[in-house]
Amino acid sequence: MGEVYHKMPAFARLSERVRSRPEPRQVSLRKVPWNFYIELKNYVIIAKGKFTLQGTNTYLVGTGHRRILIDTGSGVADFEEHLRTSLTRAGGIGISSIICTHRHRDHISGIPQVLALNGGADHIPIYKYLTAKDTPPFPYEYTAIRDGHTFKTEGATLRAVHTPGHLDDHVVLYLEEENAVFSGDCVLGQGTAVFENLAEYMSSLRRILELQPGRLYPGHGPVIENGVQKIEEYIRHRQEREEQIVALLNTDPPYSKDGKNAAWSSRQLVETIYASYPKSLYDAAEGSLLHHLNKLLSEGKVQHIEDRWLLTTDKKLPST
Repeated sequence: MGEVYHKMPAFARLSERVRSRPEPRQVSLRKVPWNFYIELKNYVIIAKGKFTLQGTNTYLVGTGHRRILIDTGSGVADFEEHLRTSLTRAGGIGISSIICTHRHRDHISGIPQVLALNGGADHIPIYKYLTAKDTPPFPYEYTAIRDGHTFKTEGATLRAVHTPGHLDDHVVLYLEEENAVFSGDCVLGQGTAVFENLAEYMSSLRRILELQPGRLYPGHGPVIENGVQKIEEYIRHRQEREEQIVALLNTDPPYSKDGKNAAWSSRQLVETIYASYPKSLYDAAEGSLLHHLNKLLSEGKVQHIEDRWLLTTDKKLPST
């Protein structure tokens, strides 16, 4: 059973480094305790599972007898035990509603466990932002979240902000009493986040930045004390990578096998940008880089001809 901490800085010791696709890096994770007691008498329960860094953070929010649960983890057996412990330690509290930040399985698969622990009260509303990709039958009976939707419980007021990019249905939750954001998988405690649409993701980061949050409570990894600094770091990192790609596209590419110049392929860009990294990480790096190229393509800044990429300032694809 994990030790219960009473001050947020202790929670920040959760771990030092995190491996987070698609950025190529080799790191190790510390073993972490399950349960943390943080300000506003919120509990954080780590729902450990594969491909979830240290695990998925789930949050019991509020100070009263009925609290809001943000995310439910991946459905691993130990989560149910630790959630039960958290509810008991908080004075035998119950759960008034569940808010899912997005549809990924490591955030919604624990819903049956939560309902069972709450006395089988399957009438507990389960909130999620619904998009065109959410088609019946749903795995659970969802109540739709709208952008700006407000949730209230004793000691906490949460406002949903639609932040697509990681997924089209992703939302973050702004905690008014603390000027903090539950950031889901949009901003992680360490490392960089995975996204399906970089243009939308960048727009979402800027939208969160407009809130000027103090803390960020991420879906994975330790709590972030300086939210503005972390978001600016995320934005800057992506901007710098884009500038690096454009700069390379503005240079002569490597020669092809027949000794002629060709426009850049995504693999050649990876091999140049990530030359100091192990080749085993190139596939992950290429996935990230393609998101940047597709963003530039949508903005009309590059052309994509067969498997080659070139700036729109180039009149035609160089002969191979």
